[in-house]
Parts: sequence; structure tokens; C-alpha cells
Amino acid sequence: MAAAAAEIVGSAAARMAAPAVRPAPPAAAAAAPPQPRRAVAARSLRTSTSDRVAADLALGSNGSLSAQSIAENTADATSQVVSANSRRKTKIVCTIGPSTNTREMIWKLAETGMNVARMNMSHGDHQSHQKVIDLVKEYNAKNTDGNVIAIMLDTKGPEVRSGDVPEPIMLEEGQEFNFTIKRGVSTKDTVSVNYDDFINDVEVGDILLVDGGMMSLAVKSKTADTVKCEVVDGGELKSRRHLNVRGKSATLPSITEKDWEDIKFGVENGVDFYAVSFVKDAKVIHELKDYLKSANADIHVIPKIESADSIPNLQSIIAASDGAMVARGDLGAELPIEEVPLLQEEIVRTCRSMQKPVIVATNMLESMIDHPTPTRAEVSDIAIAVREGSDAIMLSGETAHGKFPLKAVKVMHTVAQRTESSLYNPTTSPSLVAHPQALLNEEFSQSQLSKMFGSHATMMANTLCTPIIVFTRTGSMAVLLSHYRPSSTIFAFTNEERVKQRLALYQGVVPIYMKFSDDAEETFSRAISSLLSAQFVKEGDYVTLVQSGVKSIWREESTHHIQVRKVQG
Repeated sequence: MAAAAAEIVGSAAARMAAPAVRPAPPAAAAAAPPQPRRAVAARSLRTSTSDRVAADLALGSNGSLSAQSIAENTADATSQVVSANSRRKTKIVCTIGPSTNTREMIWKLAETGMNVARMNMSHGDHQSHQKVIDLVKEYNAKNTDGNVIAIMLDTKGPEVRSGDVPEPIMLEEGQEFNFTIKRGVSTKDTVSVNYDDFINDVEVGDILLVDGGMMSLAVKSKTADTVKCEVVDGGELKSRRHLNVRGKSATLPSITEKDWEDIKFGVENGVDFYAVSFVKDAKVIHELKDYLKSANADIHVIPKIESADSIPNLQSIIAASDGAMVARGDLGAELPIEEVPLLQEEIVRTCRSMQKPVIVATNMLESMIDHPTPTRAEVSDIAIAVREGSDAIMLSGETAHGKFPLKAVKVMHTVAQRTESSLYNPTTSPSLVAHPQALLNEEFSQSQLSKMFGSHATMMANTLCTPIIVFTRTGSMAVLLSHYRPSSTIFAFTNEERVKQRLALYQGVVPIYMKFSDDAEETFSRAISSLLSAQFVKEGDYVTLVQSGVKSIWREESTHHIQVRKVQG
């Protein structure tokens, strides 16, 4: 089987024995690039740039090829046209609801471009969500070619809502209208709220926003149980509308009793991610992670940045978490809307700096809930999120209860893919995380060396227009490579189901489950065979193989390898 991957074009290895990098023999081989379902412009290999990369990476002796040899091999491949940017890299999160909670629709969403299925626990019950989980797991069991769908459970959180009304109440500008903490009140000028401390959280002069700003009221006075307001922007008030106070967060706990029940439900079903609503500080993240540890649950925690209180604690929240979601709806209700684009950029940048995935959410294709085509502003919104470096972009009502869920996913896919095609320059290398001088520093660590090799592997793959293949048990090297945003796909082979599921959220990563053999060449050969079968690569393509990471697989503990191989059938 080893013949499936042959003809080593180049390799680089470094060994950390003394505080210096020394040549070592090249490592075993790997798989090849995808012949994508969604293709973009092809381009030729650039020999001159390849020479420079080869000179950096090829170490000349002990079995590795010289820069001249690599240049000659690369020159032979210069005329070969390579589709380097063939797959969409930005992932798509789809909220599952009445429009999409059938087997047929979940299959169609997955084939159209869904990477993560989100369950909004503000709606539905455990029985309906159980059905969705089972259907997604069924899809994953039947599709082993890298089209993995992760499962995200999004907690309801401490929402403040108005009470039930028998029929909608029309609010007119200048009208007096009241909210009371008394239960069951519904008259033409007063309705209940579901939060007893609402009186204490609200001050005279505050602006109350209904449904994120669809209506607004100014607080004029308070009594022991009632907040008296004047309508600023009117509209139709229906049952259980979401209430925010501009610039303030409610003093409710971030995780409510209902949330804990939903979290336990997620543990029982082995979901992949929790999206935690209204996180204000890192304390709630630590609390949830402690619970998950005690329950022996390997589930990653994604805080939703949507409250005014979360912004001063942004760094510590993300540091404690496994990523973040920019939940722009409530964020724009609690803070001035002109701040939202700047905060989005900051949150994305912060996550990128910490090598953690970031999701941009809310209103991305809102008009497609009712219309078959998006507004041009919505298209630009998607493109901006992609250009900023988001790992994923999310659809909410568009796929949960919209009229055109598949069209919304298709629009998001095509816009993201087209935007990505304009971003990558194959001759531009990522900045090295570790400066070569750091090799002389006694504090230089194994993980730092992995970062350096991740950077070099990205530079090589970008220059040669090859996909990257990595074998991982923990996912760490695949995550690191995703952080550097190579121009082509990262095929991450893992023998851990949980790791495969989690990697579905990371930009540019196609996770594939495969049992590892004790023989490296046999494993590499099976990996390439699977990519050939799935038509992700074809005979004659080149692939970049990375063997690195904190934990070694089939290599000496302190040895890291980068190889370029030509695929043979």
C-alpha cells in the first residue's frame, strides 16, 4: 500500500537536542490535495519562490534533498495546474428548527455546506432536540469522507422577557406604557416581566429595547413593582418579547437552572460544543468546565459575547474558553450599535491571537427568512467576517424557521468561498511565531518548535499550492495550522472521534477519522487512498505532510518533519 504515496519531493526535519536545530532524516509520507466539489481559479506553481522556501527548509544531508534538487523537481511540476483554493475554508453554523429538523433537510443542509448544527435551547424541548442530535449522528456515521457535522448546544441564558398577551398591543410614540413584576398582568398599558429584580436593574432615564431595538421606551419613573415608561419608537408588542436596557446587563446568573438541565442533556448526548449565553466574566466558564470535568465530558465551551459586562473582561473570558461567538443581536442592544463592528473586529482578533475559533453570528442573512435573495449589505457583511479571519459564520432564523434555508446556506457558501479566493497569496509566508534567536533561549520549548514548523509548513504549502496532511491524536497541530490560514485545505486525520468532531469548527480543516497503524508508511498510504477515493486528490498531485506537534506519532520525541510527496495510484 505504500506505493499510494511516493516520490518524496522535499523534506525538512529539525531535532531539538542541544539549543540548536540540526538536520535529521526525513519522516514518512502522507496524503494529497482535494479535487473539490467547489472549485476556484487554478494557478501554476511558482519555481522562484519554491527555490527560496526549499533553501529555508531542505537541510541538505542525511537523506533530505538539497535546495537544488527540490527546485529541479518543482520545475518539473511548474506547468502543472493546481486548484489550490478548491474548498471553502470558513465554516457555516446552521440553527436547526421547524424548517430544517427533518432527516431530508439535515442531509440537504450538510450537502449544501453546513459544518455545525446548532440547537437553540430557547426554543423546543429535549425530545425535539434529541431527534436532531440523532439525525446528525446518523449522517456522520454514513459519511466518512471528511464532511463532518459537529453539534452545538446553545443555552437560553438569563433572558428578560415580557409576559403573555392575549393579542398584540400596538404601542404609539409618546404613549405611556408600563412593565410590572406582578405576574399575569396584560392590559392596554401594562404587561408583566419575568424577572423580579427588573425594578432594581432599571433607572430613570434608561432606554428599554424590545426585541433588540425593534421598539424602544424611555424610563420615566418607578414604583415598588412597576416601571413607568414613555414610548420612543412604537410597534406591535407580542407575547414573550426580549427586553434589554441600553448599556446594562441584567444581574441574573449567566447559567440558569434551565441551562443546567440543558447542559446535562448535552453531556448525556455527547454534543461537541456549548455556546453559553450572556457570559459576563471568566468565572462562569471555569464553573462550567469544572462541572464537565467532574462529569468526564469532553465538550468545548464557546462563550457568546453579547452583554455590556463582557467587554471589559474579554481577554480573560476568551483565555478561559475554547473560542468565542460574536452574538451581535444583544451586543448591539446593550451597547451603541456603532460599536458593534469595532467590537466584532476586536473579538475576532483576540481569538486569532489565542489560536481559538471564533464565530460571527446574528442577522447575517436576515432578509432571507422571507426572501429568496439577500440584500447587498448582507453579502458584504459575510465578506467582512471572512476577511477579518472568522473561523465560522452563523445562520439563525434563516435556517431555523426561514422560507429558504438551503438558499441561505448556498449564498453563505458562495460568498465566503469567493471572498477567500481573493485573500491568499501563495508567495506570502506567515510570520514565524518563534524567532530563530529563540532557539538559543533555554526557555525555548517543544511547543514553540511545533509553532515554527507549522509556520514553515504553511509557507511551503502556499508556495507549492499543495494541501496539507497532518496526523493528530489531540488536534493541536491541525489547530495550529488553521491559525496560520494556509491557502489550501488541511486534511486532519485522527484516531479520536471527539477530536474529529471538534475540528469541524476550525477554518480550513477537513477532519477525517482513521485508525492509525503502528507502521507509519501503511497509515500514510491508507490516508492517501481515502483522499483519492473521495476525489479530494488525484494521481500526480503533490501534498505537504507535516509530522510535528507536542505529542509525537511514529517519530523520535524531538524530531519534526515536513515532506512534499507526489500522489501515485
